[in-house]
Amino acid sequence: MSPTPFNRRQFLGSVAAASVSLLHSPAAKGADANTRIKAGVIGLGGRGTMIAQMLVDHGGYDIVAVADYFPEVADRAGEKFHVAENKRFSGLLGYKRLMESGVEAVFLETPPYCFPDHVAAAVEAGCHVYMAKPVACDVQGCLNVQASANRAKANNRVFLVDFQTRTDPFNIEGVDRVHRGEIGKIGMISSLYSDESFSDPPLTETVESRLQHLIWVNDDALGGGYLVNAGIHAIDMALWLAGAHPISATGASRVARNEPHGDSHDVYSITCEFADGLIVNHRGEHLKNRFDFHCDCVAHCQEGYLETSYNAKAQMLGNSTGWKGGEVQNLYDQGARRNIAAFHEAVLKQDCNNLTVEPSILANLTTILGREAALHKTRITWDEMLKENRRLEPNLKGLNA
Repeated sequence: MSPTPFNRRQFLGSVAAASVSLLHSPAAKGADANTRIKAGVIGLGGRGTMIAQMLVDHGGYDIVAVADYFPEVADRAGEKFHVAENKRFSGLLGYKRLMESGVEAVFLETPPYCFPDHVAAAVEAGCHVYMAKPVACDVQGCLNVQASANRAKANNRVFLVDFQTRTDPFNIEGVDRVHRGEIGKIGMISSLYSDESFSDPPLTETVESRLQHLIWVNDDALGGGYLVNAGIHAIDMALWLAGAHPISATGASRVARNEPHGDSHDVYSITCEFADGLIVNHRGEHLKNRFDFHCDCVAHCQEGYLETSYNAKAQMLGNSTGWKGGEVQNLYDQGARRNIAAFHEAVLKQDCNNLTVEPSILANLTTILGREAALHKTRITWDEMLKENRRLEPNLKGLNA
């Protein structure tokens, strides 16, 4: 179940193919009944509702079932998307009832601690899977999701993890230029992620109060914490450029937000080392300090540098060459729409190569490696992390089944 070693050239080739596929996937407006996919959406908070609306906008999906832990949320979404009352499910086990209701594909938008179990159930039910990132909060969860994805592929089912950065045309071209060696070998990669954090109210008798409004990002066992849930976007860009996973990480982190109640650290400085000597430095902060949102990655190469971004300009400057690139715009929305279109196309074509899985698992494991190294302020190797296979157990006592 451990991620297997991969050939760098094969990995870069598969990533390039996935990026091109996501970029050029068409919409399916006016799709006929034979091309419409019966979809179930699990988790109808802000992003879940957004994804559901995108399925409607796409035109190739029929939302036939919804599930959310909170019954009022499931009902509200059911009303909005015209789902029959007997196909609106709630409670911790609502996802199982949804998968028994005749859906062909499931869209998973819950707190990440749910994903390993939800994915396993979806694959067992024969469903195609579209899921948010991160895929899990811990190593064991990542490996379980990978195993489920392997079973999905073996069963000719599509499995897509919704990272948006790799769908952007400017990021794709910039990374491709570096991989072609236009500005020489990469010496170091620097990534940055910052945001204004999420509310972290006092703990209550159960974790029910932390399952909405992204409060769960503050809790390692529920959401993976700030690095795993948010910083993963920037680190994924770094791994995209590196074409490999790190062999070790070291660093430091701390809790710096006002009145913290969850256990996630929110300020990070991490250094990852790769087998070929490449260095990746990541820093992140999640404080309400008006620094706002930044998600950027710079490849420092022998003959120039490349900047990639989630919401700024992608460009390359070299000693003898350059590329003006362009502004990465509205990626939160457009990246998801491209992924939804790619997912639909893959289902219709029965294309089960599922090329987003491996890079997503590796990005998730890399953030966990960084989180644990920074938490313990020591060097941890990739192999040590996999061998420990640590599991974070959320306390779900008192929640409604």
